[in-house]
Amino acid sequence: MAPLPDYRPKQLSLGPLEAEILHIIWELSSATVKDVHDRILSDPNRELAYTSVTTVLRRLTDKGWLACDKQGRAFYWRPLLTQQQAQVIKAHEQLQRFLAVGNPDVIAAFADSLDEASSQQIEAIAKRIQAARQAREEQ
Repeated sequence: MAPLPDYRPKQLSLGPLEAEILHIIWELSSATVKDVHDRILSDPNRELAYTSVTTVLRRLTDKGWLACDKQGRAFYWRPLLTQQQAQVIKAHEQLQRFLAVGNPDVIAAFADSLDEASSQQIEAIAKRIQAARQAREEQ
């Protein structure tokens, strides 16, 4: 079970182009504006200005998703979180919003309406939570 990372971006919400560029950075581990721009333009049906890529990379840096390092004359962007860590953070945020409803009857009604596969998934999650709590108590 992946733990909740200590580091969190300042802003979780991403636009479609921001998300696409972040995925490219995850794939490449570290990239220049040209690397990202070339990757996007590898799709013959896409057009995107080089300056737009620069703007989005700066926005992702401001939001806390990327760091920028200068190596010689080039700037390289790298992710501050792995893709898995980002998924954990987003899932945690969604769960917190869901639980903020605060009404156990609403949450129970929702859980009762799930199909069999989802119910089994909820039961598996509950077992993992119990095992994690038990492991913490034993330490």
